[in-house]
Amino acid sequence: MSDMLVEIGKNRTARTVIGKLGLPIPLPQVLNRGDGPWSDRPLVDRPVIVGGSGELAGVLSRTLARAGADLVLSDEALRPAYAEAAEAWSRPLGTPTEGLRPHALVFDASGMSAISDLRGLYDFFHPLVRSIGRCGRVIVLGRPPAEADSPSAAAAHQALEGFVRSVAKEVGRKGATANLLWVAGGAEAAAEPVLRWLLSDRSAFVTGQPFTAGTEVAAPDPVPWTRPLDGKVALVTGAAQGIGADIARRLAAEGAKVVGLDRPQEDARLADVMVGIGGLPLLADLADPEAPALIADTVQRVHGGIDIVVHNAGITRDKTLGRMDEARWDLTLDVNLEAVLRVHEALAAGPLRDDGRVVLLASIAGIAGNVGQTNYACSKSGVIGLARALAPELAPRGITVNAVAPGFIETRLTAAIPLATREPARRLSSLGQGGQPVDVAELITFLSTPGAASLTGQVHRCCGQHLTGA
Repeated sequence: MSDMLVEIGKNRTARTVIGKLGLPIPLPQVLNRGDGPWSDRPLVDRPVIVGGSGELAGVLSRTLARAGADLVLSDEALRPAYAEAAEAWSRPLGTPTEGLRPHALVFDASGMSAISDLRGLYDFFHPLVRSIGRCGRVIVLGRPPAEADSPSAAAAHQALEGFVRSVAKEVGRKGATANLLWVAGGAEAAAEPVLRWLLSDRSAFVTGQPFTAGTEVAAPDPVPWTRPLDGKVALVTGAAQGIGADIARRLAAEGAKVVGLDRPQEDARLADVMVGIGGLPLLADLADPEAPALIADTVQRVHGGIDIVVHNAGITRDKTLGRMDEARWDLTLDVNLEAVLRVHEALAAGPLRDDGRVVLLASIAGIAGNVGQTNYACSKSGVIGLARALAPELAPRGITVNAVAPGFIETRLTAAIPLATREPARRLSSLGQGGQPVDVAELITFLSTPGAASLTGQVHRCCGQHLTGA
């Protein structure tokens, strides 16, 4: 379903007229989204201003130069740290000029050791933040507060989260995003794919979020930047339509062979999606206790195993708690949570290969709760707990487990919400609009790649920094 204000906002004349008349109509910025398969140089010819004198200059310079960015130094003292990478990948290395509209502002705060060091954030961003381009990016890099060697340092690195969340709300009107990347000691090289993705157009609806690059799962060397899923086999549940169909398409576009699963009632829709990507349709009802064995046997027999599992299927059976019958409660918890565990156990016991990726669909309702959705929120919060519990269990096999929590996404389900509820829900995000199914698919696709090895046991929100929840 289209968003009327976004459509109006595509017309430059309409935006100008509404602005001049002073009408209280917030026109969201049309977001730049990635198109087609991944590019080897997603930042080609885009200016990125870097600042801070932390410990991550090596990964920053390498990431930006290799991705094709034009490096712009906020301080000439940084030149020695960036010159070698700029020369190696033939990228310009300059300083800010009047009228420059940078694609991104990147600040390395990893070297902070005291609360007083936070002044560096103000000194870097104050003169530059208003110049950021439409649909630009702000990235702050720090160290996990738990690794700090003093209370002052821990406070400083934790303070980065509040700073980034606030910046995201300030730049959101431009369609720009702001995110925080905590890089654990020893995970410096593994942080490059995360940084690269956050700076790209693929992360258009992910903003105001902290990511932690850790060392629990070893990153591959080298990391494939294009067709990263070649040779991989992926299972996507609930693949017949909506978010699930887009996940299947994006995984296939990056080289994966997709097994798409949905209920027998969705036979025609599922077949259409799978034919379009050369995938295998698999019909099964996840409420059926026999479904996990069927899924495991099929992927083992047809493909010899599975590398990526995306638990996308889910249902809603909404009623306020006092009016909810037990059938609604039981079915929602069974399909959304217990079935996920049943399928996971069947796959982990055999078909799931080492170095695999497991992604579970949660929801911001599972983080913040929602009126009339005690059953749904309970199940999705349980999904988050499941991801956190499974991650350390599977890390020794090189398998990552993450949860993705979408916010307001434009699907047939949100289209059915009454207008008086739907319209405010769209606007209650820093980007002032709902997301598209492909936004969730882009995040899941990244988490499914070899380069996402440093992210595990985490909850990643794809919600445009919706004001609901944390």
